[in-house]
Amino acid sequence: MSRPRPTSRPAVRASAAKNGTSRLAPAAKPSTKARPASSKSRATSTRRRARRYKKGIRLTIGRSATRIRVLMVVLTVGLVLCLGRAVQLQAFDSQAFAVQAADKMQSTRELPPKRGDIVDRNGVVLAGSEDAMKITVDPDQVQTNGADKRYAMTEKKQQEAAAAPQAVAKILSTHLGGSEEEYLAKLLTKNSRYEVIARHVPAATWTKIDADMKKGIDGDGKRRWYGLYAESDPIRTYPSHTLASSVLGFVNGDGAGVAGLEGALNEQLSGTAGSEVYDRSTYGRIPLGTNVLTPAVDGTTYSLTIDSDLQWYSEQALAEGLRQSGAATGVALVMNVHNGEILALANAPSFDASHPGDANVSDLGNRAASSAYEPGSTQKVLTMAALADSGLVTPDTKLTVPSRIASGSGYVSDSFDHGTLKLTARGVVAQSSNIGTIQLSRQLPKEKYREYLTNFGLGAKPESGLSAETTGALPAADMADYTRDQMSFGQGLSVSAVQMSAAIASVVNGGVYHQPRIIKSATKADGTAVELPAPTSRRVISKEASGMVVNMMESVITGVGDGERAIPGYRTIGKSGTAQRYDASCKCYNGYTASFVGAAPAENPQILVYVVLDQPTNGNLGSQLALPVVNNVMQMALPRYNVLPSTTPARKEALTWE
Repeated sequence: MSRPRPTSRPAVRASAAKNGTSRLAPAAKPSTKARPASSKSRATSTRRRARRYKKGIRLTIGRSATRIRVLMVVLTVGLVLCLGRAVQLQAFDSQAFAVQAADKMQSTRELPPKRGDIVDRNGVVLAGSEDAMKITVDPDQVQTNGADKRYAMTEKKQQEAAAAPQAVAKILSTHLGGSEEEYLAKLLTKNSRYEVIARHVPAATWTKIDADMKKGIDGDGKRRWYGLYAESDPIRTYPSHTLASSVLGFVNGDGAGVAGLEGALNEQLSGTAGSEVYDRSTYGRIPLGTNVLTPAVDGTTYSLTIDSDLQWYSEQALAEGLRQSGAATGVALVMNVHNGEILALANAPSFDASHPGDANVSDLGNRAASSAYEPGSTQKVLTMAALADSGLVTPDTKLTVPSRIASGSGYVSDSFDHGTLKLTARGVVAQSSNIGTIQLSRQLPKEKYREYLTNFGLGAKPESGLSAETTGALPAADMADYTRDQMSFGQGLSVSAVQMSAAIASVVNGGVYHQPRIIKSATKADGTAVELPAPTSRRVISKEASGMVVNMMESVITGVGDGERAIPGYRTIGKSGTAQRYDASCKCYNGYTASFVGAAPAENPQILVYVVLDQPTNGNLGSQLALPVVNNVMQMALPRYNVLPSTTPARKEALTWE
């Protein structure tokens, strides 16, 4: 038996012992070439380890158990952080984040209210609203033809997207007019999801546009065009266009009133917008999500005192008056003298309320309420009323009228040349004598005279409901004597047509001033009546004084001429006015203002018509230029309001005395 071959392990141990170390080295791996260890390198390694131990640094990360421990610590810290964040989100910030999430999911759509109508006293619509749409576009959707951008488009989809803008532009051009290039500019807008194409488009037109969009690429409706949308955008309509447009006013492009009653009553007419709040996702509304509806409250409807038929007739008569007189502008007003209701109010030139941009800016207002002018001899009606009520004058009061009268630093004459005249007060009114009026008015203290004029409504806004009312101008009580003289026959003060109509109506109706008004009633969208401020009334002169002035005014019709001023079948009363026109641009008198006021029947006046023609060029006398318009309108108004013809003959009483 042979002896076993000795291994190399004892040799290694022996080597270690030989080198003076007691630590056992691991067995050497078999190697084809032995590499003797360097005693110098081993000594260096030993010294390095000794220094590390001496400093207290011992790296043990390389061990498996240590790595596992470190990993567990890291995972534990991460888990604690995650749990802490979860607690924060769920326990502390949950409501805030829930609100943010809900906001991102919710959409709010405004529900516009219907603007209230404006109708005449008989319910005829003067201003209404018609359903219309605002057409908008999502350019991004047009450019992709509705493709979902999260996925790559097929070649077929790319071809459709490339053709979509031109196709949609052609549809818009066909139904809305305009060039395709104009629409393409908006359809090809970059980085935009909302552009307005057109506003106030009739609903029927949008229906046609939407139908063509649905027909789509092949015209069979299988592949449609995408990107156009419509929102409610009602159109304000004025069925009669120019009728009472100066009273109604108009709205701007956003549907808000900016002039006339549309502007003055804009808040009430507009109503209150509603809203619809709902949850949505990328693919549209979520069926079982939030859905909160707040209905819109439609605007209030206003009924005016205007009679649309009488209004139309008055406008035609006034237009003819302007043509005959060559006047620059004119006003015609019809009033019920017993309650102050304005039955017609015409302005000329006028404008189409549906297209206010086509009109001259100076024609967009309501001259009857906003323009102040010197009234001329129609003021003599108020002067005689104050004198009669004060007991200073009767129709038969006698006075001697010279050819001129000193006033201030000069003289006042009549509009016609004459020597000394012997006139009654009735004759002074019939002949429209400035001199005689001054003589009579000087009996009344200036303070008292002004007080009467104030009670007649001069110097203050009438508060008729019309917009942009002027106060006119009324001199103070301490006015100069010559100012009182001028005022007595209609100069030195200014009024509006509405003010003057209401003042004279109070003189002829028995002596009671009724606040003029244009609004008869108002109704909410649910049918509830709206309480309006009650118009005021007050007695300004006695009934006896009123009768005296009516007597004087009838002489204007019967005492001059051969009866051409009368209306067949009715006894009428009236007074002309011819005033020098004050021009603010030059601060001088330039041209004339011709006017005439009439009322009927004389025995119990019911209807008053007042016509003012500014800057006439074919004469200047109110009795020649404005009187025909007054009679024209009066002949239509009296039978329309069932005013019976007169049963007694017109009175012809003394204008002079011997």
